[in-house]
Amino acid sequence: MSDATTAPDPGGPLVEAVGITKRYGTTVALADAGIRITPGRTHALVGRNGAGKSTLVNIITGLQAADAGEVRFEGRPAPPLADRDGWRARVACVYQRSTVIPQLTVAENLYLNRQARGGRGLISWAEMRRRAAELLATWSVDVDVNRLAAELSVEQRQLVEIARALSFDARFIVLDEPTAQLDGPAIKRLFERMRDLQERGITFLYISHHLEEIYAICQDVTVYRDARHIVTGPVAQLGPGEVVAAMTGDAVGLISRSPRPVLPADTPVVLEVTDLEITSAAGPLALAERVSFRVRAGEVVGLAGGGGSGKREIAETVVGLRAPAGGEVTVRGRALVPGSVPSALAAGVGFVPQDRHHEGFVPALSIAENITMTVPERLGSRGIVVPRRRDELARRLIDELAVKTPGPELAVSALSGGNQQKVVMGRALANDPGLLVLIQPTAGVDVRSKETLLAVVDDVRGRGSAVLIASDELDDLRTCDRIVVLFQGRVVREFAAGWSDHEVIAAMEGVTA
Repeated sequence: MSDATTAPDPGGPLVEAVGITKRYGTTVALADAGIRITPGRTHALVGRNGAGKSTLVNIITGLQAADAGEVRFEGRPAPPLADRDGWRARVACVYQRSTVIPQLTVAENLYLNRQARGGRGLISWAEMRRRAAELLATWSVDVDVNRLAAELSVEQRQLVEIARALSFDARFIVLDEPTAQLDGPAIKRLFERMRDLQERGITFLYISHHLEEIYAICQDVTVYRDARHIVTGPVAQLGPGEVVAAMTGDAVGLISRSPRPVLPADTPVVLEVTDLEITSAAGPLALAERVSFRVRAGEVVGLAGGGGSGKREIAETVVGLRAPAGGEVTVRGRALVPGSVPSALAAGVGFVPQDRHHEGFVPALSIAENITMTVPERLGSRGIVVPRRRDELARRLIDELAVKTPGPELAVSALSGGNQQKVVMGRALANDPGLLVLIQPTAGVDVRSKETLLAVVDDVRGRGSAVLIASDELDDLRTCDRIVVLFQGRVVREFAAGWSDHEVIAAMEGVTA
């Protein structure tokens, strides 16, 4: 190929994937799909779980080869897969699950396997730290290069990963669900940093299940469905309804919840939290004031607030993952043993944690093993599990939650994110809970999976159980009969159903006027 045909086109796309097809056995992951990304813009890639987004990212970042099609950077063919330095100079991906090594310092993570060398080829630690500090200063990342990565917040780890990508001179960065574990203020700061980097010539591919983020930060959007490219256009010309319709194949609207009738005053109390006091292992008080509230049978109560509000700590205390410094938690009049998960399970508490990857399931185990692990007494006697009973219970929950799987024997790690979350929800439902506690239950899942998970909440409420949802996702909170808003460890407001987004967000941000 001549230089004339490979020279960059100054008016062309920065990244282009054309006619990409990828199969895994009989499964078609991508079928003649593609994307065209303009320099200096933020381009959203959206689609339901299993639409092909992850496969496309693997191909345009050089982790996998396509069976057919081509990837081009500035009009030139992508480097061979073996040329890792060539790929790193063109593209980097910041994944939802951090790739920094917790046991290493920030400087060591930034220059892993390419440390500065001094005399006799030995590592020059001082020079490496100097380069790391200079790199972070260049890109306005305020993180101490000597800190261990384990000590960083999620937000700081993401910034370190972005800086590491920029250190290879990559000017195209893929952000995969970057806000899944960030609170409201951190999301705003991330968006401000992205806009600043855009002005300095950086291009982003932004993957998210949250359409409001797409309209807040992106200029273009591409929708995938069933392994195919469906539509690409400016976000200003594709409204949320059109994007959802493209994702689902029909004109499904955005999530809305019907008003619920007010519960009678004599409805039994299922959960009672009294004068709860929680301290944080990090030092500052998790709750600045003692907290009390009740959840009645057939009621869904939301704990709303951003990071540091105390909502997660309260929910984890209710299910026995934390021992409170003071106060009491009772379920149907039965005081739970502080910090005891078995006590909570015995009282009929089901739980969906915030981080499904680290707290929600065991990747190497099957769907059936994961979904039934909290109810061994229902699967056999004397501690012996009867596979037939286990699989029958698993199949029932798989059907109820519409988990896409060929069978309960499949490893849960083989499922998409939305289906993994359904398995975690199924485990919480396996013991027919009288109280269901959920933390960020729809984080990182697509529109259809979100609807399925929230429909489960409606079903549990309809059976007379109580539900406690700790979340800052407005779609999660809209299913609640009332919400308790926390800010910096204090209850600042309580809202009945019918609240406006503006007033709840303002309360979550500490604006009470």
